[in-house]
Amino acid sequence: MDVKEKIEYWLDISCYDMDTAEAMQRSGRYLYAVFMCQQAIEKLLKTLHIQKLGTESPFSHNLVYLQSLLDISPDKSYLESMAELTAYYLEGRYPTYKQKLSSLITQEKAEDILKKTKEIFQWLISLLK
Repeated sequence: MDVKEKIEYWLDISCYDMDTAEAMQRSGRYLYAVFMCQQAIEKLLKTLHIQKLGTESPFSHNLVYLQSLLDISPDKSYLESMAELTAYYLEGRYPTYKQKLSSLITQEKAEDILKKTKEIFQWLISLLK
C-alpha cells in the first residue's frame, strides 16, 4: 500500500468505528460504545500520523501519547477526553475488568463520551489535508 492508500484505509476504518460506536449506543451496549469511541480516535490519530510523518504510527493505544507525536494542539478538554478514552481500550482485558467497567458506564455516561468523541473526531478530520 502506498501512503495515500494507507491514509484512506485508516480513515475508512475510523469512520466505520465511529458509526459502530453510535450503533452500540443505540443498542444499549454502552461499554462497547465507548470502546469503539476509543478505537475511532486512535485510528484517526494514526491516519494523521501517516499523513504528517509518512510513516506508520507506533503500536500504542494511548491516545494522549499518539497525539503528542503530531504537531497539533488539542485544547485541554480534548486531552482530558483522550485520556479517559484510553482507559476504555478493551483488548486483552480480564473479564472482571470488563464487568467493572461495564457497571460504571451508564447510558448517560456513554452519551456524554460519544458526544465528546464526535467533537474530537470532527476536529481531527478538519486537520486532514
